[in-house]
Amino acid sequence: MSMMRLRLSVLTTLMLIIGVSTLFFTLVLSIVGAFDIFTLVLLVVVFNLIQWLIAPYIVDAMYRVKEVTRYEQPDLYEIVERTSRRSGIRVPRVMISSIPIPNAFAYSSPIAGTRIAVTSGLLRALEAEEIEAVIGHELGHIKHRDVQIMMFVSILPAILYYLGYSLYFSARYSRNSDRSSGTTMLGSISMLLYFVFTLLSLRLSRLREYYADRHVVSVVDDGARKLSEGLAKIVIYTGRISKVSDVRSYSYLKALFIADPDMAEQDSSKIREIMGGSDQRLVQRVLSRRVSQFDSFVEIFSTHPNIVKRLRILKDQE
Repeated sequence: MSMMRLRLSVLTTLMLIIGVSTLFFTLVLSIVGAFDIFTLVLLVVVFNLIQWLIAPYIVDAMYRVKEVTRYEQPDLYEIVERTSRRSGIRVPRVMISSIPIPNAFAYSSPIAGTRIAVTSGLLRALEAEEIEAVIGHELGHIKHRDVQIMMFVSILPAILYYLGYSLYFSARYSRNSDRSSGTTMLGSISMLLYFVFTLLSLRLSRLREYYADRHVVSVVDDGARKLSEGLAKIVIYTGRISKVSDVRSYSYLKALFIADPDMAEQDSSKIREIMGGSDQRLVQRVLSRRVSQFDSFVEIFSTHPNIVKRLRILKDQE
């Protein structure tokens, strides 16, 4: 996927989300009371903004994240600092999450600052060069302001969801039958748009993952190879862990993770069949797999691209 095509896909998705939502909200305001709708929208926006501001503290508590010092993790600190300089961004706070699945994520808010976290499982599963590539990917999210972009995009489906239920509730107790039927229809359209916009948000999330992958290539030496090997290992190890523990308990963060833990068991079972030999041989054999129509369908509902597609695009950038 070329950079021009990637940028066009992101821009088209954002324009579609903003344009259709604006048109629909204008239609709603012309039929029902503007004050009530504005109140609802304001409440949803304020709630999401508050959630965004305090989200890092919630993440830290839920996933046992703590900040580490340079003395505790000198190698990790050196990787983060070097890759941050190459990315042209300030060095984020370095965190470690005490969970077994190998993964990493970047998160931030105006009051919590910018943070990058790796799991203890990642430090055990990956080699230093692969950790460097994973760090580069997460710093790409920070540089591209993906946390802020996805927060903004997620507000629209939330508004449509609560708007739909509000319209249904209003229609149920309305004494005007004509207005009631019209309000019910708007509620149905709102719920349909909620579903559509959720799919568009997931598509945008997948595109942002490709963006972050491309960033690795620009800031890490031989980054495409290192990230390919790291991603393949993350999927394998997560799939193994899912056999003995419930990885779904970590799915709340999957939009932030470098790889989707919900898809790991399925991907791992396929990759495990072709394991053997060197890391690069593993990647090459994964690349030879055919992406089925079922795989493409499942990808529509995922925050992350299909692992085979993702590795193929990285291969083209080597």
